[in-house]
Order: sequence, then structure tokens, then C-alpha cells
Amino acid sequence: MSEPPGAAVSLAEAPPPTDTPSRPLAAQRVLPLRRPGRRFATVVVLVLAAQFVHGLVTNPFYQWDRFGYWFLRPTILDGLLVTLEVTAYSAVLGLLGGILLALARLSRSPVLRAVSWIYVWAFRSIPLIVVLLFLYNFSALYRTLSVGVPFGPALFSFDESKLATDIVIAVVGISLHESAYAAEVVRGGILSVDQGQHEAAAALGLPKGYQFKRIVFPQALRSIIPNYVNQLIGLIKGTSLVFYVSLLDLFGAAQSMGSTYPGDIVPLLMVATVWYLILTSVVSVVQFYVERYYARGATRSLPPTPLQKLRIAINDLRARVRREAAV
Repeated sequence: MSEPPGAAVSLAEAPPPTDTPSRPLAAQRVLPLRRPGRRFATVVVLVLAAQFVHGLVTNPFYQWDRFGYWFLRPTILDGLLVTLEVTAYSAVLGLLGGILLALARLSRSPVLRAVSWIYVWAFRSIPLIVVLLFLYNFSALYRTLSVGVPFGPALFSFDESKLATDIVIAVVGISLHESAYAAEVVRGGILSVDQGQHEAAAALGLPKGYQFKRIVFPQALRSIIPNYVNQLIGLIKGTSLVFYVSLLDLFGAAQSMGSTYPGDIVPLLMVATVWYLILTSVVSVVQFYVERYYARGATRSLPPTPLQKLRIAINDLRARVRREAAV
């Protein structure tokens, strides 16, 4: 008896599957997801970057021959040495002052907290150029400085004008200014440490100083270093203001030579710009390795170095070429 039309076909009567073997999964080519928007943006960025480099190289206004002449001149290198000297002294003194101010701000003493807060508030409010100019004219207000008993006899005194040289004024002014910002960076890093670390250290009966040096501060450095390096980069550029207190740093040397050779103003500014780029790049590289060092134990694997990233990229490119050739 034949089945009516439209009746379902049983499993026994279903057609057998085809015997063509399927390709192994490992042999199948995986196609990446196409992202036309990303490719378009990449092309646009590359075109704009190429146009910028082309204009930078071919524009005669930059006078690259004069740039090469001034780049390693003794006057520029002497200014660069002054910039490095002022930056190094100010960075160390500013960080030490910031640590002391942060500890005072976190202290239980209301006097220390008040003094630290007023200091940070004052120096974050006053522009750096004002601080430098005030210190430069400080001898007009106080010709001699003395140390002794308040409202009593002085133990010893010295002439302020002989002690306050141009570089001392620059270092003191920048250090006072930077320590106010460094204090907030250090305080934020200390507060970022988990409270359980403090409690665990206190439970072990460790002294306060030992807790800070060996437990709290090393963990706080992971948060302090990126923020303070930003301050340090700003400090490198901020040293250009010492030109206004008669100290010829890198920017001051470029400005001085520009006033002597008006036709070379643009090449001299480009020389100062490139040197600042080199200094900040060196600081950024040091920052990467310092952060990588203090990331030990906090992350499962350390971030790869630039050389390791380059090696990984080359290996990936070779593997991709081999796959394309095999197909």
C-alpha cells in the first residue's frame, strides 16, 4: 500500500550520508574577521604621517643644514649640561621633599598635617616663574640670613647674595615647586596600598619604620613611578624658565644664539626641540624598565620589552608568510 503524498519519511528510508571524507580541522584555513574600517583608518593615518614627514624634510624654511651645524655646537651642549644638572638636582630634592610632605600629611600630628597642606596649597597655586623671580630678588629683602634662638641672639649668619648663585636659585626654586606636586603623587601611592597590608604588618609586630620601608613603600612605588615620571618630564621642560634668572640652559642657549643670529631662529628652536625629545625619550625608556622591575609578583607575567616585542612581531610575520606559501 503506497503512502499518501506529503507523508514523513522514516529514518530507515532516509538516504545514506555521503562518503566524502571531511578535511581535518588543523588543515582548514582560518580566515580572520575583516575590518574595513580599521584598514581605512590605517591608510589615512599613514598618508597623513607621510605628508607630514615629507613637508618636514623638504620645506626649506627649517634650514636643516643650519640645524646640523648648531646641533652639537659647544654653546648648545653647555646649555644641555646645565639642563641636565638642574633637572637631576631638582628631581632628587623634589622627590625627597615630596616624601617628607606626604608623610607629614598622613601623620597623626595636626600641626604637621596643617603645615604640609598649606605648603602644598601655596606652591601649587603660585606659578613657577613667580617663585624663581622671587628667589632671584630675595637678596633685596634679606641681605643676610642667620640661624639662632627665636627673638634671641644669632648663632651664625651668612651673606645670602654670595650663597645664592644662579644655579642654586634655579635648583631651590624648582625643588620647592616640584616637591608640592611630588607630595600628592607619593601620598596617592601610599593610599593605594591595600589596608590589609598595613594590618598584616602590624599583626607581625613590625616597627612602623620597617613597615613603611619594606612593605608599604615598595608596593606604593608601582603607583608612584608612572605619575612621578610625568612630573619629571614636566620638570625637564620646566627648566626652560631658568633662562629668566640669568641661567643659560638648553632653551636659554638657543634663545641667546637666536638673538645673535636672527636668520637661524627656526633651526635653533628645532635643535632645542629635538634635544628635549631625546631627553624625554630616555626618561620614558627608564620608566618602562623600572615599572617592569616593580611589577614582579603583581602580575602573572612581566610585560615584554621592546626588543622582545620586535622579535615576536618578526616571528609572527614569518609564520604568516609560511602559511600563505603553503596555501
